[in-house]
Amino acid sequence: MQKSIDPRILDEAAGWLMRLHAGAVSDAERAACERWRRRSPAHASAWARAEQLMDKLGGLPPALAMPALDRPGRPARRAATARLALLLAGVPAGWAAWRLAPWQEWTAAHHTAAGERRELRLADGSRVTLNTASAIDVRFDAAQRVVLLRAGEILVRTAPDTAAAHRPFLVVSAQGRLEALGTRFNVRQEAGLTRVAVLEGAVRISPGQAGAAERILPAGEQASFTAASMSGATPADYTIAAWTQGMLVADKMPLAGFAAELARYRTGVLRCDPAVAGLPVSGAFPVADAGRALAMLVATYPVDAIERTRYWITLVPRRSAR
Repeated sequence: MQKSIDPRILDEAAGWLMRLHAGAVSDAERAACERWRRRSPAHASAWARAEQLMDKLGGLPPALAMPALDRPGRPARRAATARLALLLAGVPAGWAAWRLAPWQEWTAAHHTAAGERRELRLADGSRVTLNTASAIDVRFDAAQRVVLLRAGEILVRTAPDTAAAHRPFLVVSAQGRLEALGTRFNVRQEAGLTRVAVLEGAVRISPGQAGAAERILPAGEQASFTAASMSGATPADYTIAAWTQGMLVADKMPLAGFAAELARYRTGVLRCDPAVAGLPVSGAFPVADAGRALAMLVATYPVDAIERTRYWITLVPRRSAR
């Protein structure tokens, strides 16, 4: 059983975590944090949770791990601290619950809701399109151009850097980083895994773990990687970016996989009965209208969409087909 910690101490731990990752930190501030940590066993436990949370945020470079916490304005900062304290209350009880919390949306500078898409034009002329339930932060400085993918999926179209330094363009995920080499590419963050498909140019993949081998992925190939390793490259599915046009393209996709994809674009639960999980689905379905996509599915295949509520739908074999 996880021992509870006084919410006031968790709130203080959240405040220290914010301060230490919001920019330059003085030796005096670090010493003060250390004194706070040693104040009692409960303070030490709260700080241990804070460190675990930082580890869970992906093993990113310290300057990128929590970039959106450096916010102007006390009300917004106070709200972010309160939410962080709530996260600390659940560490390490269950990271599955943590994954369900809208942490990325709370802190990211740019994000989309379920079913929403959004295109951003960055300061250098590059464009980033966010898919459903996605979140990013953008950090450009004199040395590099960084997009931190905190959740979901993006399509990146890079522009040549006009700065004299010719700064590299990087996408940083929880598993590592991608360096664009004059390119258009799709990146998707999943649990413990990042997927990338290169549509134009090339991308250098660098897993986050020290010593892990890098690889340059050329146009027409796709791969996935963890913090420690990469999968073998396979031919890129060029329909992977159909979502930017509001479509989900399926080619003999098992119904269970189709349901999982469509579920990303709606609020609530979309389940698939095991009896029809392997049914191959093909076609182009509008993700901007998940209800219409389900109607098309039911009209084409021997399945029914059973609604417990509008937020809970199960795909089952059609009664006449059982």
